[in-house]
Amino acid sequence: MKVPKRLQPLVEEGLINEVLSRLMSGKEADIYIVKCGEEIRCAKVYKDAVNRSFKKAAQYQEGRKVRSGRRARAMEKRSAYGRKQQEEVWQNAEVNALSRLAEAGVRVPTTYGCVDGVLLMELVTDEDGEVAPRLDDVTMPEELALEDHAVMMRYIKLMLCAGLVHGDLSEFNVLVDSYGPVIIDLPQAVDAAANNNAQSMFARDVGNMTRYYSRYAPELSSTRYADEMWALFEAGELNPDTVLTGLFQDDGALADVDGVLEEIKAAFQEEQDRQARLMAREDDI
Repeated sequence: MKVPKRLQPLVEEGLINEVLSRLMSGKEADIYIVKCGEEIRCAKVYKDAVNRSFKKAAQYQEGRKVRSGRRARAMEKRSAYGRKQQEEVWQNAEVNALSRLAEAGVRVPTTYGCVDGVLLMELVTDEDGEVAPRLDDVTMPEELALEDHAVMMRYIKLMLCAGLVHGDLSEFNVLVDSYGPVIIDLPQAVDAAANNNAQSMFARDVGNMTRYYSRYAPELSSTRYADEMWALFEAGELNPDTVLTGLFQDDGALADVDGVLEEIKAAFQEEQDRQARLMAREDDI
């Protein structure tokens, strides 16, 4: 196909050898399948702010740190230079988030650099080498839904331990390959501690995932992973090894302590069994 204007500089620099096809057009970027040497990757071309339809972007940018005082002042004044810097901050946020999450143990696409508003990254494929489907495009038996929901809760926990909230997580921002879920689309990722909207975004992310998997495993609809994780996070007690139960007791409510303890014990054992299966599955990756 004809090389899009935004990809031409990367072709000229030898970072891209060939543009194979356009994969999709999203609210903040266009995605192309490209050939880089012998590798097939994807190129995410970020749209300019005036063409980007991502709603309430300011809520997501709250708390993002800008090292240069000059850049920060220009961004506040919304000068031409400031708008350009704001775009760079928006684009670099995804690169930084992907790197931090990969280091934390979350399955995300591998990145290969961001140049002139174009992010080169891994093309996630299925076992046949085709582009991996979105979670919304797959169906699954109840057992797999329970396992993959546990995987997603673990990834969300690891994200929160790394200080990040996805902010727009749903079945449309998760790909599924032969090893399970892969989280994508993170330019709007927020700082869990510095953004005043982080808790509500976190609850929405967890709620979206739970609602989706509840289609196939209805018992998941009664779980309260968002409340459990956030309470532990605020108390400084959440860590990558924390075993989640999906149970949460509101403060001030009368509780059947013995009953709750029994539920927690059963959930703890169930979660340990699931984690053992997941670790075995990840060892095959």
